[in-house]
Amino acid sequence: MKTFAAIEAGGTKFVCGTGSGPHNLTTTVIPTTTPAETIARCLEFFQATGPLEAIGIGSFGPVDLDESSPTWGHITTTPKAGWQFTDLAGAFSRALNIPVGFDTDVNAAALAESRWGAARSLANCVYLTVGTGIGGGALVNGKLLHGLVHPEMGHIRIPHDFAADPFPGVCPFHGDCLEGLASGTALRARWGDNAPQFPPDHPAWKLEARYLALAVANFVFTLSPERIILGGGVMHQTHLFPLIHTELAAILNQYVQAPQLLNSIHEYVVPPGLGPNSGIFGAFALAQEAACHF
Repeated sequence: MKTFAAIEAGGTKFVCGTGSGPHNLTTTVIPTTTPAETIARCLEFFQATGPLEAIGIGSFGPVDLDESSPTWGHITTTPKAGWQFTDLAGAFSRALNIPVGFDTDVNAAALAESRWGAARSLANCVYLTVGTGIGGGALVNGKLLHGLVHPEMGHIRIPHDFAADPFPGVCPFHGDCLEGLASGTALRARWGDNAPQFPPDHPAWKLEARYLALAVANFVFTLSPERIILGGGVMHQTHLFPLIHTELAAILNQYVQAPQLLNSIHEYVVPPGLGPNSGIFGAFALAQEAACHF
């Protein structure tokens, strides 16, 4: 059986996996340090595996996805210190001499959820991760959404009532964008380091649900996905989901006449079906696609 390699490249850790299918991956976790050290340790893992058919990489960003660009496969203007303009895809392509599939980590997660998870068999979905930062990927008519660069859903602007929430936001680029107001970093900056341990009735969660529902409404109106998946560390607070469902229904106000929104909104905005494996499974899917197109 053919063996594929996969990397979920994050700002804190790289999850590397090899296997013949997404559910039989042998994985290892490598801390994200410098590019040279991190890539070298990943290569040690892959080179000890044996022949590989292709590798897929779902990476933190921003990244260059334009295959005609001389910097395709690079991480570009990331705030991650030392990783600006790192040639990630090229490093693995040259060292392993195999095809590389490359995309954002959230696009990879959206792809995995559409194949094996909460959006299985759906041609249109959005995957939003709410953690240290916020990022989103989308599948539109069965294809991952690219364009000028790629979606930056964490940086959309949402209504900010300064009277109700005087917090200025933490995004170094935009202040009170979605990420600046609703990321895990924002939660801790606004409420303190113990915010994740707040009880479900703490006012932090109602505000968080409001901001996330506003974001989801924007994606409903603009991309019209058939399902929206909310992952990431903040969404481990599962009591957020019913709060988001209630807020979203009020914001939409029955304008979009779709049964999923009118009758079963709790089945429309859902947690990942693959749990914490969406990213690495998505990278595996990218490797499969790279092998097919080689």
